[in-house]
Amino acid sequence: MVHMKRALITGISGQDGSYLAELLYKKGYEIHGIVRHTSNGAPQHLVNLQAIDSIVTLHEVSLDNGEALKSIVSSVKPDECYHLAASSFVSYGFADESALLNANFNLTHSILSALREASPGCRFYFAGSSEMFGYALEAPQNEQTTFRPRSLYGIAKLASYHLVNNYRLRYNMFASTGILYNHESPRRSFEFVTRKVTSTVAKIKTGKRDSIVMGNIDAVRDWGYAPDYVEAMWMMMQAEKGDDYVVATGVIHSVQELLECAFSVVGLHYQDYLKIDQEFYRESESVSLCGDSTKIRTQLGWKPTKTFEEIIQEMVEADLILES
Repeated sequence: MVHMKRALITGISGQDGSYLAELLYKKGYEIHGIVRHTSNGAPQHLVNLQAIDSIVTLHEVSLDNGEALKSIVSSVKPDECYHLAASSFVSYGFADESALLNANFNLTHSILSALREASPGCRFYFAGSSEMFGYALEAPQNEQTTFRPRSLYGIAKLASYHLVNNYRLRYNMFASTGILYNHESPRRSFEFVTRKVTSTVAKIKTGKRDSIVMGNIDAVRDWGYAPDYVEAMWMMMQAEKGDDYVVATGVIHSVQELLECAFSVVGLHYQDYLKIDQEFYRESESVSLCGDSTKIRTQLGWKPTKTFEEIIQEMVEADLILES
């Protein structure tokens, strides 16, 4: 009898988690996902999982409950664990900063510890971030580039990255980190600039808004396609050994290009609707965050499938449907 691989995904209801679950389902996996309790005791928003809701087993747990996580790992005994859950809110108070660091670092430690104890043969993937490079000294960045995080989120991700490396070296665990650059889709959360733009364009086209308020439109990013990036995660888990990989397109686009592209989908010009507000202004990096994904392309055969223009068009069209 062929063994059906079993996967455990934290953050399964988010953009990446839901696309990953769909990918693994197509590949014949049994899928388990961890979802947070909300303040009213209900599971977090699960709209992204509607397409595969009936074939995913969800486990509700407070992510700071190490014993509960260990119990889940012990009962599921996953072959692969994808750790995608993270807090990414921007905060200024000490209590919020402490909570963000605890949520991101301690959760990674709890899961690694639970796997080592209850399912030591499980392969582990950690969702790193280009934010770990922060004030980069060179562009493009690869796996050997010095990390210089500029945000608390980047610091927490970097601490977890080192923890994953420690478990790989100290306990001989199969543990990989994907250093993923920005990746977008119609499931992107509204607080991210790409979704803010595409959703506002849809509202303007349907007469619900008459302008879009932005900050620094000269800022640039390396934007890819979320389904391509979850494919990269899966590829890392099929490799001979755990390792670290940068996942990026290697092409940068400005927020201005994002605006031009999104408005052109609906036949409008962004200049006619744009308002600049210094409150949203974020200084551009002196060295752009642009990824060199040569390693994963050559070693694992990964490559992006959608262009920036195709991604933004898909997002605008999806938001138009939501607004219609």
